[in-house]
Amino acid sequence: MFVDDTWLDIALRGVLLSVAAMVWIVLLIRINGLRSLSKMTNFDFVMTVALGSLVAGAAQASDWKGFAQSMVAMAGLFLVQYAAARLRKSAAAAEQVMQNEPVFLMRDGIFLEEALGATRVAKSDLVAKLREANVLDLSQVRAVVLETTGDVSVLHGERLQETLIENVKRL
Repeated sequence: MFVDDTWLDIALRGVLLSVAAMVWIVLLIRINGLRSLSKMTNFDFVMTVALGSLVAGAAQASDWKGFAQSMVAMAGLFLVQYAAARLRKSAAAAEQVMQNEPVFLMRDGIFLEEALGATRVAKSDLVAKLREANVLDLSQVRAVVLETTGDVSVLHGERLQETLIENVKRL
């Protein structure tokens, strides 16, 4: 279909398909809600990566069939995410199966070596996160948590409310 295209045709098609894919994603996010790309769970993270891949595929589609397939796949991802969120909200068992538990990497200024090993987090990486969080004294660190998304949260200060760590697992 596009065999005799010039470079200008190819570039124009790439731009137009990219714009169309982005408009489609914005529309899907408006329908599904802002949480679509929130990265609150590992499922959300996978959704974001998959969407990026599909946008790239749509922008590079060599025919309209490939472009349409990417667009339908994007809608399918949003549908699966919506269904999974509803299921997680309504069934505790589904929540347990679909969601990882956050894990303590450090507690009350002490590195938890067993947790670092089990989660494959290097102590040097954790120290870098402490510096990033402006920690000046390890004794002020109340907790460091490896979140379900892979992010690291550093909680430091004089005291820590238990509500903030009630679902965190200690290895």
